[in-house]
Amino acid sequence: MVDEERLQRIKAGAFLASVAGLSAFIGFSATLSVAKKSDPKYFNKGLHSSAELADAGAILALRALGWGTLYAIGGTTCLCYGIWKLSGAKDLKDFRMKMGNLLPVLPKNNPPQSRTEFSGMNDLLTYISEEYGKK
Repeated sequence: MVDEERLQRIKAGAFLASVAGLSAFIGFSATLSVAKKSDPKYFNKGLHSSAELADAGAILALRALGWGTLYAIGGTTCLCYGIWKLSGAKDLKDFRMKMGNLLPVLPKNNPPQSRTEFSGMNDLLTYISEEYGKK
């Protein structure tokens, strides 16, 4: 049972790492192609020690940062709006109730089943290392 859970976590981590790597590669490639299309003269010259090219590189970097920020905000907005619409919620309270019914319930820890007060970071890390794997 423990080996299956560990294998599942490794597979999930590998999947997330591959998706993140692929999206970073695609994002970098897209930004590079946009930069090449917008300023082919400076892009093809490469990096030299002239101040003119350094300024052009800074401008391209700021432009890439701007587009990246726009894509990140737009993508997150579309994702959140899509989840909202797919849930069929009318308002925030309705959305909260629908997600509460859909997601698993976290168990209450009252009274606490383990230590909650520590004298310092060393005490906390010692406790975690000793208790790991007992449950």
